[in-house]
Amino acid sequence: MTRTSSPATDVLVIGWGLAGLVAAAEALAAGKRVTIIDQESRTNMGGQAWWSFGGLFLIDSPEQRRLGIRDSVELATQDWFGNAGFDRPEDAWPRRWAEAYLQFAAGEKRSWLRERGVGFFPVVGWAERGGSGAIGPGNSVPRFHITWGTGPGIVAPFIAAVEAGEADGRVTVLPRHRVSELILEAGAVVGARGDVLADTDAPRGFPTTRERTGDFEVRAGATIVASGGIGGNHELVRAAWPERLGTPPAHMLTGVPAYVDGSMHGVSSTAGAALINGDRMWHYVEGIENWDPIWPSHGIRILPGPSSLWLDATGTRLPVPLYPGFDTLGTLAHLRSTGHDHSWFITSLKIVEKEFALSGSEQNPDLTGKDVGLLLKSRLAKGPTGRVQSFLDEGPDFIVEDDLESLLAQMQRMPGGELLDIDHVRREVVARDREIDNDFTKDAQIAMLRSMRSYRGDKLIRTAPPHRLQDKSAGPMIAVKLHVLTRKSLGGIHTDLDGRALNAAGEPIPGLFAAGEASGFGGGGVHGYRALEGTFLGGCLFSGRQAGRAAAR
Repeated sequence: MTRTSSPATDVLVIGWGLAGLVAAAEALAAGKRVTIIDQESRTNMGGQAWWSFGGLFLIDSPEQRRLGIRDSVELATQDWFGNAGFDRPEDAWPRRWAEAYLQFAAGEKRSWLRERGVGFFPVVGWAERGGSGAIGPGNSVPRFHITWGTGPGIVAPFIAAVEAGEADGRVTVLPRHRVSELILEAGAVVGARGDVLADTDAPRGFPTTRERTGDFEVRAGATIVASGGIGGNHELVRAAWPERLGTPPAHMLTGVPAYVDGSMHGVSSTAGAALINGDRMWHYVEGIENWDPIWPSHGIRILPGPSSLWLDATGTRLPVPLYPGFDTLGTLAHLRSTGHDHSWFITSLKIVEKEFALSGSEQNPDLTGKDVGLLLKSRLAKGPTGRVQSFLDEGPDFIVEDDLESLLAQMQRMPGGELLDIDHVRREVVARDREIDNDFTKDAQIAMLRSMRSYRGDKLIRTAPPHRLQDKSAGPMIAVKLHVLTRKSLGGIHTDLDGRALNAAGEPIPGLFAAGEASGFGGGGVHGYRALEGTFLGGCLFSGRQAGRAAAR
């Protein structure tokens, strides 16, 4: 074993996901020397953000206005606070973070990113549509702006800033450095120490060895924890799972690499940082097993349009307004009350080809590669995108059949299919199809999807024309078995608006800051109980910027 001691630095950043990269870039811009460390190899720079779809929450953007969307800070604030449900004394700082973030999203966020070369797909998506009333959960209008280049496109300018700083000698990058302790002296954090891990040539996202080859110590004037959440650690997810969401699933897929392990939460707590809102979390219920996995239990989320019929494990239709894409946590809580870990979509090829998008940069080569030709071919041509087609062909959770009876028979043969009441499933499909025959209906989902098509963006690329699921011209019919997919921590290190980590008494710990998912994307829980989508990357941007600027003062 060898022990290394790096030269003292002005700012130490722990974690090189989006929040850490932004913090490092801001500290560099302020003229500071920066050391950035991470437990993974340099191949993984960009962290979980690199794998993301690149969705960003903006308010009253030019993209919205061109599509006829009337948005405002007042409407977005109504949505955010109706969604968040802040109700705890420790939510004081998260509330202030939410107010500040909404101003950022309506103000300089877009121009700040555009100055760094970040562009946006012109069609704004409508994620988390709500459906429970004006002051209930959900986005009242489309706000999901897809980054041109997806996750890699949004991390690229900040990686470039770090690399430029490295080239001129102001940045030190230390891969395979895992922090086990924050150094405390006279009540202040003055750096970190931990283990140097063995080198690895594993590709991005693949699990890596935890073999120790030495120790390290880095001293710094300010230390920023930007190490992410707990989504890759099912043990921590289950331990934090709240009663309001039912019992934790026995079987879950994982939506983040294994290195999203929550290890710095405990290290930060030992140094005196208060962890709050750990029971607030964001997991998806439209997870499918990746037929070509990268990390253990690798799942992909279907980003669904509103038309598929959603059934629980027994074949009972989900209640109003739990339709695809409307209320993630409401659907999760309902499905956990059924006592089963999976649910089903029944749909048609016509719906799949228009409404099924797959989350993740690697699942969207047209947007990620900024390939206009491929984009036009894959998004506007007839048939599913290439990646969706690969899941239809290879995915273990997909069933494709020409008629309902064959589909039902295959569903029964799937693991968990024995729970289905096939007669009831048949009734649900047939009854839903009868409602399509008129332009008016008592079926709220059908009424809602017709309403969605009044938005040009949905009509163009996201919502299929209403049709019978058994319509031969829309076929074949498709069933998809869906799983819970772990993703985001909504709680974390308690911080003030400068990103300063607070102790149990609510006082700043000198020298210690936190940003990104490690801080609940700001304040220890800026989203409250629920997120509006497009707000995770934005939270990394804003909290990283706040912490980087404050640490550089």
